[in-house]
Formats: sequence, C-alpha cells, structure tokens
Amino acid sequence: MTPRCRWPLAFLAVAASVVCAQPVLRACPQTQHAASNQPTTLADLRSVMRLKAKSLENSSGMRQGFAALLANHHLAPDSIRYSDYVVVRLYFEATRDAGFWNLHWAITDKPPNSDNIWRQWQQLRAPLPLLPTATAECDELSALFAFLVDRAGVKTVGLFWPYPNHTVAVWVVKPATGATIRVVVPTSQIFLEPTDDFGTTKFDPWHQKTIYEYTRRDVPDSFSLPPKLFSFFVQQVDKYAAASNSTLLQLRYLRSGVLQKAWTPEQAAQQALQQRAALSNPPAEDTAAFDHFVQDMRLQSPAH
Repeated sequence: MTPRCRWPLAFLAVAASVVCAQPVLRACPQTQHAASNQPTTLADLRSVMRLKAKSLENSSGMRQGFAALLANHHLAPDSIRYSDYVVVRLYFEATRDAGFWNLHWAITDKPPNSDNIWRQWQQLRAPLPLLPTATAECDELSALFAFLVDRAGVKTVGLFWPYPNHTVAVWVVKPATGATIRVVVPTSQIFLEPTDDFGTTKFDPWHQKTIYEYTRRDVPDSFSLPPKLFSFFVQQVDKYAAASNSTLLQLRYLRSGVLQKAWTPEQAAQQALQQRAALSNPPAEDTAAFDHFVQDMRLQSPAH
C-alpha cells in the first residue's frame, strides 16, 4: 500500500527560530456568539464568515498579503478579486493543520473528502484551545478547505498531489489579463520548511496537468454544529484572523507542538512571549494574537 503523507517532528524544533518580519494589521473586534438559542448550521457559519471576511478586507495585513501575491505573480492590482483572496486566506488559516480552528494532522487512511472531519465536529461538545477539534490527513484537510471556499463563493479551488502520498490544495486564478496562475495552498507542512506558507513555490502546481475544481458537497448547508464549537470557531477568528501571515505561521507551529504533545502548553506560551518580544515595532493585531495564544495555552494549565 502506498504510504500516506508523514510530517517529521523535527520541523517542530525549528519553529521557535521563525521570526516575524512583516508589519501588519489593525485589530479585529472580539465577537461573542451565543452558545445557545442560535442556529449553528453550516449555512449560519458561512454567513458569519462572510461578515468576518468583509471586515478583514480593511486590515493592513490582508492588504499586505494581497500585495505580495500580486508581486510574486507580476499581476496588476485590479486583475483579480481582492475579496476572493480574503476568503481564501481566512479559510486557509482556519482549516490548515494546527490553524486557529485546531485541526490536527495524523494518518487516518480516510477518503479524500472532509466527511469524517464533520462527523468528529458534530460529536464535539466542549472544544478547548489545548485539544484538537478533529484529526485528519492531508487530503482531508485540503478537501475541507476547498469545500468551504467553494461554499463561500470562490471557485476554481481543487486538490493537487505533489507526491503520490501527499495532497495540498491549489487555487487556480484567472486574471482579467495575462496567463492563469496556480497558487499552492499548503493545508499541512508535510515536505515543507517552517517558513513555507501560502503560495509556496516548493511544489510546482503545473506538474499536475489538471486541477479539478472541488465541487463535492461534503455536507449540506443544513448540517448542524454543536453550539459551543460554533462559538469557538467564531471566537478564534476574532482572536487570530487579523494577525499577519508570519505571526500566524509562528503560532501555527507552536500550536502544532502542543497538539502533538511535543511540548507542554506552558513551553509554547513561553516561546510565544519570546517571539512577541522579538518583534520590532509590531502592530497591535500581532501583539494581540500572541497575547491570545498565551492566554489559550494557560487556560487549562495547572500552573496558571
């Protein structure tokens, strides 16, 4: 049987050395979603995320990330929809392995769709910042991202196999002028360095002849999530989505170390404090994201 994607734990040791170099973002206001008496279907989540994405369009971090995407592909500012980029980046940071929705990568040998993630989410009653909300493999994570982005109205996102035993997502962008581009969306860090992020060039997406748009409806819009999990997802967006790409990448590695039990929550909190202190003239949004992470790590810690 072909081996499934594996991620060397050695990458975790490098996480602390990843230093934020990008100034970014204005604060995203904290939003509390009632844990009861509120609909919590996928359709409701889509509506909330649509509003969150709209509010993030004005953040300097989103604009900086979009500018980097344009520069990397030599695109004019009006050649692609900025709102599409915001949606793609928001769901990427939420659903990636150890992103702020606390998905955890592990070998599962499940089909390349997100069905099993939704089943795990439906059974989760009390999510915690220190624990995974669901465990899934690289192809499941990529399918979840592609499914949610498609339901948000952004098309031409599909799955890409850079290796026979590994899967990531690809966003196929068709500019108003110029050639089609393919943007790699690494929903896990398998085979990648700690600094590889959205749009990484480590995988050549043109190696695969066709990127088939992921149009499968993994769950219906009426699918209901537990109220506390729904609230957790919304609150995590408020805590982290306004931070810069580099800060989110650092926090992703720290969170991954905790989810994999490679280090304790307090060790991750201490690393976050050191990384925050190393920032030069950071925007408030990055500082706030580090502070939220420290609070999350210490929420269930016996020492705090």
